[in-house]
Amino acid sequence: MIGSKIKTEKEIEVMAEAGKKLAGVLDFLAKSVKAGMRTNELDNIAFKMIRETGCQPAFLNYKPHGARKAYPATVCVSINEVVVHGVPSDYVIKDGDIVKIDLGLIYKEFYSDSAVTIGIGAIGIKNRNLIETTKKALELGIEEARPGNTLGDIGFAIERHVKANGFSIVELLTGHGIGRELHEDPYVYNFGKRDEGDELKEGMVIAIEPMVAAGKGSLKQLKDDSFATADGSFTAHFEHTVAITKDGPRILTKITNF
Repeated sequence: MIGSKIKTEKEIEVMAEAGKKLAGVLDFLAKSVKAGMRTNELDNIAFKMIRETGCQPAFLNYKPHGARKAYPATVCVSINEVVVHGVPSDYVIKDGDIVKIDLGLIYKEFYSDSAVTIGIGAIGIKNRNLIETTKKALELGIEEARPGNTLGDIGFAIERHVKANGFSIVELLTGHGIGRELHEDPYVYNFGKRDEGDELKEGMVIAIEPMVAAGKGSLKQLKDDSFATADGSFTAHFEHTVAITKDGPRILTKITNF
């Protein structure tokens, strides 16, 4: 992690442009995913669309903390019990799958990062509730992203909603600061206590991303460097890049219908 840097209004506007471009690609991917599609098809679409917007893929050849090797694709497509960093492959998406699509890009030297979860076909009431709970947890976390609040306020709001609905926060994985680097300080935890942790200041930009398990939150790292629940329980993941402004949180990656 690199120390968090306060962004100027001009820099935030560039990040807003980046976020708008990212949202357009992610929206298209989310609406395109369906049973019978291979996950590497999503990767091919993402790479082409990002380049067509004049941007660069943020994840391609990036080596995240704890990874044994650089990430080999443009988009992360994580299925069912896999939480994050799922590598696109010949896997054929099927009815009942929970698909997490995590995407990042670089525009004018600034990064943007966002994720959505899509249920394919008949996924059952519990899994539908898992997705809706995670999505709502992100909304509640974002609502706390205001000057004078703390990182603990964000984590508290997320954790309280997740636990109230009978689910678990995934361990070890967190949100992060973002700007000229994909991962900057601070860590943005999905749990916490009110009024604790770093104070949020105008000009900060953070990626808030609740990752939630239907079972326990313990993880295992797979051979391809993706992370999955140790108990095999299904997971959901939503993420937005958010600027802290004097008027409150500004979602830079707002996506249609998600």
